[in-house]
Amino acid sequence: MQEASLLRCLLLAMEIKNRSAYYEYHIDDKYDAGLVLQGTEVKSLRTGKVSFNDAYCHFQQGELYVKSLHISEYAFGTYANHNPTQDRKLLLNKKELKKIEAKVKEKGFTIIPLRIYFNEKGIAKIEIGLARGKKLHDKRDSIKQRDAERELNRLRR
Repeated sequence: MQEASLLRCLLLAMEIKNRSAYYEYHIDDKYDAGLVLQGTEVKSLRTGKVSFNDAYCHFQQGELYVKSLHISEYAFGTYANHNPTQDRKLLLNKKELKKIEAKVKEKGFTIIPLRIYFNEKGIAKIEIGLARGKKLHDKRDSIKQRDAERELNRLRR
């Protein structure tokens, strides 16, 4: 009984992060959205088979889609396995969609996926962020700041 509840907690706590997003972009706003997925996609997500390389979100006929998010095929899937790089619809409120679309029309903003996680009900969610690209000197500052934090942590031990 306890093993089953422990396993469930581990599955719910699973989270896949897009670490390069914080290096490449300044994140202004964050939104949580639902994902429209097929069964084999959910199983691959639970095993952590996701790649955020070059993934971004775009509007298509007033709806938001995530493009180039690579969810690997499920190893035990059959002929009904999913296409790994297909566009996936994101589920948001109409107000949120209008707000995001207005911001994206401004110069320099893009929508990028930040992390994929399972909520307490076991439903897959994606956190997206409104972001602006960093310049080269900003990236260097990020590296310096990260190195300084590591050095402080070493000295504290």
